Amino acid sequence: MKYYPKHFEKDLQIIAVFAVFVVVVAVVVVVAVVVVAVVVVVAVVVVAVVVVVAVVVVAVVVVVAVVVVAVVVVVAVVVVAVVVVAAAVVVVAAAAAAVVVVVIEVIVAVVIVFVVAMKHY
Repeated sequence: MKYYPKHFEKDLQIIAVFAVFVVVVAVVVVVAVVVVAVVVVVAVVVVAVVVVVAVVVVAVVVVVAVVVVAVVVVVAVVVVAVVVVAAAVVVVAAAAAAVVVVVIEVIVAVVIVFVVAMKHY
């Protein structure tokens, strides 16, 4: 048998404790890295889902807004067209009334001339 110094056994215990410490630290580091990786992946997925949902919501809101604006524009155009037609009807009615007034005036003038002319006979 080979001779070992007295403190050799104590040195082996220190080495064993240090080896266990190194293994424990390595396991803790690996677990921490895995946990951080999982947290990062989950955070990225959550952010991606939130962004996609936000984009879809904004797209839907924009489409609804565009449709509402289009409907409002169409209604406004129809209202303007109705107002223009009504104005045209009023103008035509006024013109017709003016023609009727002129015709009545002409008839009255002819009657007056006829009555005045008949007084002399």
